[in-house]
Amino acid sequence: MRELTPREIVRELDRYIVGQQDAKRAVAVAVRNRWRRQRVAEEMRPEIGPKNIMMIGPTGVGKTEIARRLAKLTGAPFLKVEATKYTEVGYYGRDVESMVRELVENAIGLVRQSEQASVEGEARRRVDERLLDLLVPAPPDADADADAHPEAEADAGQRYERTRRKMRAMLAAGELDQRQVEITTEQKAVPMMLTGIGMEQMDVDLQSMFEKILPKNTSRRKMNVADARKVLFEQESDALINKEKLHAAAIELAESLGMIFIDEIDKIVSGEQLHGPDVSRQGVQRDLLPIVEGTTVQTRYGFVKTDHVLFIAAGAFHRAKPSDLMPELQGRFPIRVELSDLTKDDFVRILREPKGALTKQYQALLATEGVEISFEDDAIDSLATYARQVNQTSQNIGARRLYTIMERLLEELSFEASEMGASRVVINAAYVRQRLEKVSHDEDLSRFIL
Repeated sequence: MRELTPREIVRELDRYIVGQQDAKRAVAVAVRNRWRRQRVAEEMRPEIGPKNIMMIGPTGVGKTEIARRLAKLTGAPFLKVEATKYTEVGYYGRDVESMVRELVENAIGLVRQSEQASVEGEARRRVDERLLDLLVPAPPDADADADAHPEAEADAGQRYERTRRKMRAMLAAGELDQRQVEITTEQKAVPMMLTGIGMEQMDVDLQSMFEKILPKNTSRRKMNVADARKVLFEQESDALINKEKLHAAAIELAESLGMIFIDEIDKIVSGEQLHGPDVSRQGVQRDLLPIVEGTTVQTRYGFVKTDHVLFIAAGAFHRAKPSDLMPELQGRFPIRVELSDLTKDDFVRILREPKGALTKQYQALLATEGVEISFEDDAIDSLATYARQVNQTSQNIGARRLYTIMERLLEELSFEASEMGASRVVINAAYVRQRLEKVSHDEDLSRFIL
């Protein structure tokens, strides 16, 4: 886990997300507290629980983006799920415990990357040997003639070693990358009766049993040396990595540093009806409570405790309030952060400042066709005005409105770019008005187009 201070975390988030400083500070402190907990006295460590966060705010203001960028920053096991995917135990659908299993799978991937780096040298050496065996097959055994012709056998062995040394040098230089070889690949067989329900929804013991008894499908595939090297590297790395050690390290990593982002948590709040899907929603909350509170979940790699997993929940809460959640569940999210609605100035900053701003994305896309586009300040201002205006007159979808507006603005240019050749296009306020004025003022039309 990267040792970032709260200020450094906020600074990194500022590169991609505009505003919402309260939310950024809250997640920055929560993440830093995970790092601090690892360094307190051993007897105190189990007592320090995570301070789970609930982010409240309209759609498109940055809730999901904050969590997504946070995961990339920390390098900790991270999982984003939608609360609406889950159903109460007993109903058809995914049970809440599956989020913990998915978190462990993510941790497995992180630990495997680390382990692969430690065995990379030996794995690459083995890959080279296997490729040489395919490119320069060993001469057939000549045991029957060995006594009669020992000199001929020794001569053949020397020629083979010389050829192998020569091919080794060519392989290292990349001169054989396009040479075709045939390799064996394996994949687990899944019986037809299980493909409909999905392996992840099976009982853990039953799933493990099937994986052990089912035969592995092997197939021979022809590919060039460059592609074969990647496949063989994965095979050799897996052979060198201690699976038990890998699984134990992944479980420990998930338990101590894992983060689960639960989006759309407001959608599992029961309404006034007491029948139909609302019963299941209340059930999802009941099933979610022990996971957030701290319980032990059985996975295919072992038992996982969720006592110190950090949970970040988010919801728009248009039709419900956080207080409509079960009181016990509310108490498990002590930190509440309200994200503000986006203003026109926010839209201007979103179009200009982030590292992956939409304007920069379109500039990069059209540059591949030799078309250089530049946005005047008045064009940025006009785009922000239209985004704010349409959000107010129709459904407010926050910063996502800029995606539809930018696509509408540059639709014709994107269509013609491949035939324009090297050219330069300046986008100003007049160009923006020409493309968006009619649609934005027609409320019924903008509802479907913008």
